[in-house]
Amino acid sequence: MNGLSTILIVVGLFLAGGVYSFQKQQMPKSVVVLLAIGSVMCLVAGVLRIQGIWE
Repeated sequence: MNGLSTILIVVGLFLAGGVYSFQKQQMPKSVVVLLAIGSVMCLVAGVLRIQGIWE
């Protein structure tokens, strides 16, 4: 596993926790959606790097 892949996955999971927290605090939908998009992008990039598809 590459170090950057690990960082991307950890950041993605951290952002996913932020999505849950912001949703629970009833933050504006736009903030929650942007955070969710960022989380998904980090997680997908990390997984693609692990699979060797994206280098």
